[in-house]
Formats: sequence, C-alpha cells, structure tokens
Amino acid sequence: MTLKLDHVSKVVGTETHIHPTDLELSNGSMNVLLGPTLSGKTTLMRLMAGLDAPTEGRVFWNGEDVTGKRVQDRGVAMVYQQFINYPTLTVYENIASPLRLMGVARNEIDRRVRASAEMMRLEPLLSRKPLELSGGQQQRTALARALVKGAGLVLLDEPLANLDYKLREELREEIPRIFAESGAVFVYATTEPEEALLLGGNTATLWQGRVTQFGPTPLVYRQPVDAITARVFSDPPMNFLEVRKSGDRLHFGDGESVPAAGPLAALADGSYRAGFRPNHLELERHSADALEFTATLAVTEITGSETYVHLDHAGARWVGLIHGVRDLRLGQALKVYLSPEHVYVFAEDGALVSAAAYATAA
Repeated sequence: MTLKLDHVSKVVGTETHIHPTDLELSNGSMNVLLGPTLSGKTTLMRLMAGLDAPTEGRVFWNGEDVTGKRVQDRGVAMVYQQFINYPTLTVYENIASPLRLMGVARNEIDRRVRASAEMMRLEPLLSRKPLELSGGQQQRTALARALVKGAGLVLLDEPLANLDYKLREELREEIPRIFAESGAVFVYATTEPEEALLLGGNTATLWQGRVTQFGPTPLVYRQPVDAITARVFSDPPMNFLEVRKSGDRLHFGDGESVPAAGPLAALADGSYRAGFRPNHLELERHSADALEFTATLAVTEITGSETYVHLDHAGARWVGLIHGVRDLRLGQALKVYLSPEHVYVFAEDGALVSAAAYATAA
C-alpha cells in the first residue's frame, strides 16, 4: 500500500494553507508530520483522507487516483486530539461500531474488539460509557476504534496530547511496533520534536504550509536542509547568531572574534548564520577550542535535574539547557561556551552549508 501526493496544494480565498507538496508514504511506515501550530499538519492530513479536496494536484492510493473519491470509500481511519466517542454506547460498542457498519461477522467483531481493547489497556472498561471514563480513557477508546478497522491509512492528529505522562510514554514506545505489524500507512501529527524522535520512522517538517524536508527521522534531525527545518526540529528552537568568516577567525555581530576551530576552520570566507541546539550551550569550558560568548541572564527555569537559562546576546535571545540546578542571578553577565563540533552553519539564504560534526557520526 502506498499513499502518494502529487503536487497537492490547498488555497482558501487568498490564503495558501498548503503549498504544492509531493510526498510518497509506503505500507507499514510511521510518518510524522512535525511543525508548530498552524503550520498545516491537520490540513495536509485532511487532504490525505479525502475530507478536503486539493486546489491543485492529485492523491494516489496504491497507484489509483482517488482525488475525487469519498472518504467513506478510501479505507481511512482518523483520530483527533479532541477525542470523539458515541456517548450512548459502551466502550465495547464504540470500538465495534465501524466493524458493524462494515458487516463483519459477530465472532470476528468480538475477537478484534477485545484484541484492540487489550492493546489500549481498556479490557476492564468495556461495559462503561464514555462519560464514565477519564479523558485519557476516552482517547484510548477512540484510538482502539481507529485501529480495529484495519484501515490501510491511519491518520493520528496529536492523539496522545490529552493522556497522562506515563501512558503517553508507554504508547509512544508501543505505537511504532503496532503500526509496523499492521502493514498500514500511518501518519502522526505532532508539535513536539521529542515525540518525533521517539516514534522514529520518517518525518516531514512543516512551516507555514510548506514541507521543508522529508526523510528518515534521525537524518532530518541531524542534517536539516535549512535553518527553518533546524528550528522546527528543536525544542526549545535552535539558537542562531550571525557570523563572518575571515581568514582563520570568526567575527560575530557584537564585535566578538574567536579563532575558527574544528570543522569551522574549513569554511570559505563569507557571511553565514550559525545555529546550535540549547543542550549544547555550556557554562563551563570543556575543550580548548570551545567558542566563548558573554551573555546576560534574563530568565531561569528549573525543571528538576536541569535548568533552562534564557540569555540575551547582542540583541538575540538564546536558550540553554544546563544540567543541574544552578545558583544564578538574573541580570548577571555569564560566560557561555559552545563546542565547534556542535555548530550548524547556514548560508545567508538559510540553506545548510555545514552540519554539526556529531550529526554525521556513526
């Protein structure tokens, strides 16, 4: 089974919600749509499902053009963040409802409902009605109803957002295995880079209605094709600074200058935009060639064993993720350090020039 989008776009009035997009998703694959709110994830999924018609382009399923085909005739299952269940039916009947509409035999319905309920840890709740369930239990019921259909295309629009932390982590681990065994094409929308990394498979990064990159999730994370993709696939977003390479030195916008060490030494002279992820900013120097900057501490956020530090550097706001709880004073000047191996370099037009050294490591 293969889902193919051929130059699909969606325009509403004068606004382009989805720019021309080409994607091909194969059977048994987990495909993550990663992007911030309003980046186009839900719109793209609706085009895949047939809930909306593309303004231009075509949708193919197993080589057949299904662009004008009704969603009911496409074998699609979809689960939203805001779960939808039939309030007058029990959990069992909610899960069984699509199978009854399909005319599946009673014994087969019972087998598939109980298998799906077991997968979602709903066996003790099959006789309850949705209003007797917690939010997480209602969402699991909606997920079970989608999986029980055996649909060829399963679309999940931030389906774990309303679950408690422990169950969310458990399902994140289970979902890729479940999906691979089903042989279906799965599309999973999320705003969280960490969730995309945990799910694996392939990731398409979206920004303002454009798919900026699509490929194996680790590759997209480690080697983003441009600065926008790097920003989307980092939480907190990647930090940036303007830099000019001249001879054997790097010059920054605030007048700071440091030797061009490590992989940065190979850059051609010129102006660039450098980027680095928050977890690579450090408060101690760990290598002789580390880049050193002076920044002003604006905000701190302590999250158990880690501390987020929000810094002002030459008019730009940086975020660093520092291990441990630090005794820091707001407004103080801090020396911060960055290994050259952790720096991405982008051209002035945003295209990737040099990936961080660790990105290509085995």
